[in-house]
Amino acid sequence: MALSKLDNLYRQVILDHSSHPHHHGTLAESSKKIEMNNPTCGDVIELQVAIQDNVIKDIAFSGSGCSISTASASMMTDAVIGKTLVEAEQLAEDFSQLVQGNDVPEEEKLGDAAMLSGVAKFPARIKCATLAWKALEQAVENDGQGSAGHAVNHSE
Repeated sequence: MALSKLDNLYRQVILDHSSHPHHHGTLAESSKKIEMNNPTCGDVIELQVAIQDNVIKDIAFSGSGCSISTASASMMTDAVIGKTLVEAEQLAEDFSQLVQGNDVPEEEKLGDAAMLSGVAKFPARIKCATLAWKALEQAVENDGQGSAGHAVNHSE
């Protein structure tokens, strides 16, 4: 497959996740609720995670953002459902490394999110792509603290 055809396929998958995001909405019950925003572009996400026995049983997101932010959130939710908190944290770290242009072992574990590797060529878009993943990291770290609501600026 020619590179341009592969790039086109990647664009189509990203557009599909952006136009028809998976796990978009709210959960009836969640263990964690995190709100984050990217003040540089205005993306906002509210992430709800249902955790049982250190496993992500369900996840949903809402908010508003650009196509990269929305697609990344959709891809992230697909990638982490059924994963342990440790596995989810590792996926978040791997994704962060990937969009910064670094090699990631077992990139395929990221699922469709691996298609966002091209974001590394556009540094201004890295924060858009990582917003949902940063919210996930907040949700799964220190899970023993119970339900939490945070308003956090993602301005790293």
